[in-house]
Amino acid sequence: MENDQDAPVTQTTEQKSKECENCHAPVSGPFCSQCGQEVESTLKYFWTVILHILDDIFSFDSRANRTLLPLLFRPGFLTHQYFTGHRVHYIPPLRLYLFISIIFFITLKFFAATDLKSEHAKDVESLAKEVSKIEAIYNAQQATIARSEKLTLLSSLKNKLAEIKTKDTINNRNVYLLIQKLVEAEKKQTTNEITSEEHVKYQSLVTKWHNVLSGKAEPNNANGVEFGNNPDGTFTFDWLTPSANQKLEQATSTIEQKVQNSSFEQLFEQAIDKLPQLMFILLPLFAVLLKGMYLFSKRLYLEHLTVALHSHSFIFLTVLMIELLSLLQDMLPTSNGFIVDCLQFIITIGMVWIPVYLYLMQKRVYQQGYFITLFKYCLIGIIYILLLTTAFLAAFIWGVIDLPS
Repeated sequence: MENDQDAPVTQTTEQKSKECENCHAPVSGPFCSQCGQEVESTLKYFWTVILHILDDIFSFDSRANRTLLPLLFRPGFLTHQYFTGHRVHYIPPLRLYLFISIIFFITLKFFAATDLKSEHAKDVESLAKEVSKIEAIYNAQQATIARSEKLTLLSSLKNKLAEIKTKDTINNRNVYLLIQKLVEAEKKQTTNEITSEEHVKYQSLVTKWHNVLSGKAEPNNANGVEFGNNPDGTFTFDWLTPSANQKLEQATSTIEQKVQNSSFEQLFEQAIDKLPQLMFILLPLFAVLLKGMYLFSKRLYLEHLTVALHSHSFIFLTVLMIELLSLLQDMLPTSNGFIVDCLQFIITIGMVWIPVYLYLMQKRVYQQGYFITLFKYCLIGIIYILLLTTAFLAAFIWGVIDLPS
């Protein structure tokens, strides 16, 4: 009798283990046939989830391996597979874009900062050489021409160069650009190639420079970041009310002040931080552009959006690989000339492959002739470059606004 009483309990326990936790329907596989919910619980240890994600990405038999190679070398293949319903073996377009874009924008900030610092160091080194040349000319002419005041000026120039090397703020960069103008004027002055008008301009530069050194004046906004559209430098519109124009002028003045108080690298990094969000606006707009260009192709908007996701994923991944190869190239010693040349060849091929790939992808997806595809490809490219420029300008302004006052 005891055995008979225990049997229903065991049966009930097994039955519960085969029921869907959501709709309580019987389940015979990994998913419920009624509501589609996965039988396996998503509540797991954090490290278990991380290991599963890493396994999905890097395992040899994962969808990532079947997706990335066609994405790089087979234009339009993934898009065509997605359209024809062969989707289970490949990473979905949106997930693929998110995965690649996150890595791309993180590394882009690092590469951009490194390149900017390198370029600035080259500019400072070049300017230091120019100042040394002019100082040598003055030293040679010192016996016949009294130039003690200008030699003092050149000494001040060299001291400022040392400051620029250690502290690259916008104000110091404005001084740096002022030095460049002075150097060019000094070269003409020394070789007696300066006109009367240039001499007046030169004297103005010297006065301005001495005022900056003595702390009587700050250098102008030499970066050219000004938002004025009126002769007096204000930024207003006739169709706005006076109060609205006043608010607009205050906002533009605040932006200009933040730009002057920030380094160029900081401004660029702020713009890069905002680009991923703006790309989520730009991608649907690019899909709308494709829809308009192929209005009679009878393709749905989501199909054009899939083309946009795959094409951007390819661009980001290719540019990322080019940047990595370029970094490796810079790290190698000059003695490895053959390897450096091979890397440069691969980088050049990669840069050429991007526009060729996009053209072939457009041709294979939309199945139109070569010339009509080329015409639409060029037109789409021009419009999209304008959209990208607008997006980067918006990212720059957005980034400046978010800077601390």
